[in-house]
Amino acid sequence: MKHILIINAGQPYGHSGGRFNTTIAAETADYFKQFPSVSVQTTHISAGYQADEESAKFLWADVIIYHTPIWWFQVPNTFKQYLDEVLSGSQALEMYHSDGRSQTNPAINYGTGGLMHGRHYMVTTSWNAPEGAFTLPGEFFQQTSVDAGPLFGFHHMNAFLALESLPSFHFYDVEKNGDIARDKIAYRKHLENIFQDKLTNNG
Repeated sequence: MKHILIINAGQPYGHSGGRFNTTIAAETADYFKQFPSVSVQTTHISAGYQADEESAKFLWADVIIYHTPIWWFQVPNTFKQYLDEVLSGSQALEMYHSDGRSQTNPAINYGTGGLMHGRHYMVTTSWNAPEGAFTLPGEFFQQTSVDAGPLFGFHHMNAFLALESLPSFHFYDVEKNGDIARDKIAYRKHLENIFQDKLTNNG
């Protein structure tokens, strides 16, 4: 875990200026500054990018950390476009060689052609919905978590590349009950729980 790629998918949308995810992405970058042996690259999608350069960043990274808002229960359209372009670019076959199936038995082994074994990813999301919408009986998401529900396909996209998941972190109720200071403290603890020992012992 020496190379960290931080992807900020936040952008202006309606009355939201995309500042929350920019703040969290900056918090992530600041956390890794304490480890001299760790190199960090960042991408802010709305600031522009070159798909081939981003593909090279994916191949460089030991850990990819995605920061995204959720719009209408999915990642923003520009984030989806970014992924479509980066994962289908000129270096795509260095990330996966195929869908994993063989012509002799095409019914099995779909999704096993990834080439990024031993690397990891983490995702944070930000929601207007409160946490109880996912956890309480009778509430909107029927006790289905973010990771098992809205992010189901996103996690499988990463698995298709053979990336292994690290625990996600979800920011709830950021519009009506937001507290960025509280959220930053909780998120910093999340990063410490995942990375502190690994990077201290291996740094």
